[in-house]
Amino acid sequence: MLHRDMTRDAEALLGISGAEPSGTTRRTALKAALGAGYAAATLPTLAQSAIRTPSDGLTVGEVMIDVNGFNMPAYRAAPAGKTGLPVVLVLSEIFGVHEYIADTARRFARAGYMAIAPELFVRQGDAQSFGELAKLMAEVIAKVPDAQVMGDLDATVQWAAANGGDTSKLGVTGFCWGGRQVWLYAAHNPAVKAGVAWYGRLVGASNDLMPRNPVDVAASLKGPVLGLYGGADTGIPLDTIDKMKKALADGGAAARASTFVVYPDAPHAFHADYRPSYRQEAAEDGWKRALDWFQRHGVA
Repeated sequence: MLHRDMTRDAEALLGISGAEPSGTTRRTALKAALGAGYAAATLPTLAQSAIRTPSDGLTVGEVMIDVNGFNMPAYRAAPAGKTGLPVVLVLSEIFGVHEYIADTARRFARAGYMAIAPELFVRQGDAQSFGELAKLMAEVIAKVPDAQVMGDLDATVQWAAANGGDTSKLGVTGFCWGGRQVWLYAAHNPAVKAGVAWYGRLVGASNDLMPRNPVDVAASLKGPVLGLYGGADTGIPLDTIDKMKKALADGGAAARASTFVVYPDAPHAFHADYRPSYRQEAAEDGWKRALDWFQRHGVA
């Protein structure tokens, strides 16, 4: 039931019908490598607004992270030749680590961070290859256990520590599906100094794979989270933000230090510069706030 609700919300937010793109369009959208191209189900893309962050002066590309013997791919971007870098985990939307997520990682790298975007759906399937949103949700996303995600992120932090990152300065950010995981990971890992959640779902039905939602773990956050949300987001009603605020107010120091910024006219995915939902003013303001939040809370 939960994945059907998420599919309906996502289709409305993306402005798509769920129909499979044409063969030519779909092949164009598929990735050539991790972080390259856009996921099939996100079409159409808006070439005129998509940000292209250069990689000169950066070390970028795919790395493999060992998770108890399983090789998980991730996209890494960091200033070239530098060590002791603050670390930011970049958690994708349901579409996986495609060009938008890789570009976001490069933006963090240009700000002085080691940014790592792990491919958190890889055991369940290739999220970029699905042209039909309902199939993506049912066959991949709905089968990803939160516990698996937490373990994969723990392994990513360990990889960062062994490869030039300073994980005493650890932040996590994410978008949509990844935004929800930001809240969960900030409650899971005591090493998280701060998180920035972009329009992640806060409440919802529970099941064996997703036993708790952000509102259920709000009181036990280990690092404060900045929530960046859209007032016109039809998938995340404002009353759910109110519920989260109440849960945070009843929690520990990190929970009470957490806060929300709601952009009144912004829809879901307002930071996604390659989609019709993009709202430049809100996206740019949110980005500045994210960098400031990390710096103020020891992720710099």
